[in-house]
Amino acid sequence: MRIALTYNLKEKDETKPPDYFSEFDSPETINAIMSALQAKGHAVEAINVATPELFSYFRKNRLDVDMVFNIAEGRFGKYRESEIPALLDCLNIPYTGSNTFSLALALNKALTKKILKAENIPTPNFQVFKTGEEVLDPILKFPLIVKPNLEGSAKGINTSNVIQMHESLFAKIHEIIDGYKQEALVEEFINGKELTVGILDNGKTTILPVLEIDFSDCKLSGEYFYSWRMKEYQGNKELGLIPIFHCPARLDKYTEAKVKETALKTHHALGCFDISRTDIRLSEDNVPYVLEINPLPGLNPQESNFPIMAYAAGLKYEDMIEAIVMSASRRRKGLN
Repeated sequence: MRIALTYNLKEKDETKPPDYFSEFDSPETINAIMSALQAKGHAVEAINVATPELFSYFRKNRLDVDMVFNIAEGRFGKYRESEIPALLDCLNIPYTGSNTFSLALALNKALTKKILKAENIPTPNFQVFKTGEEVLDPILKFPLIVKPNLEGSAKGINTSNVIQMHESLFAKIHEIIDGYKQEALVEEFINGKELTVGILDNGKTTILPVLEIDFSDCKLSGEYFYSWRMKEYQGNKELGLIPIFHCPARLDKYTEAKVKETALKTHHALGCFDISRTDIRLSEDNVPYVLEINPLPGLNPQESNFPIMAYAAGLKYEDMIEAIVMSASRRRKGLN
């Protein structure tokens, strides 16, 4: 196939907040995907979606591109992840991954949680604060965690976002609203195991082995969940950011099955295609609470969670990438 790889390039810019480019991909990830596609016999051209020629490129080449492998986060606003799929839909160019609707929905944590609740999928109780002047819903029980509602890659989320007392809550809410220019999501913080589950459509919907992220060796850092700092500096021994990855997770068979079923139901409830990763906190009483779903999970072959789960399932990196392409191709032909 002739494949265009659409991406956002992670940059360094000291004038921007430290987490500004966190959702974007490194050159290592982009090159790894290109190499995997080429190893399977595809002709690949990489397209940075920040280029001014993006629209003219696809208008000009729409008949010459068989498939777009899309890992782009988009550029602006709360519908940014839908920008590239929307453009490709207009030009009738097939692409990997979820459509405009699912991507926009999954980026909005509160709307995602409303759907989860409607589908009886466990998710922590929550409340959205648009101004910071709202009254806290008495149903919410401390500790609480405050997050930007429309961000990925744990942007804006650190240990200071976990709030133990009412007196500290609204300062953090205002910090999020003012800093990220969007509403704040406040939800109950679930103590328990940090899990993530990958879904890969490779002829059939495959639930990958559950990955458990263990922070027991991270005491030096003060981090105890998958915060932005943990994700950004993962593996830094000097900072004490050295999580242990257990894949498969240390779960009994019943709990493992329940966690996998929860991830699969979430994948279907949000209408995801080809690939997704669902983040779950397994409570101390073994309830799998869904925190969010990512239809554009990281694909760095060395660091990202999704490839770790694929490797545990016996897949090589290039086979994982090819499975995503083939799933999108089958869907285009009406076979999925």
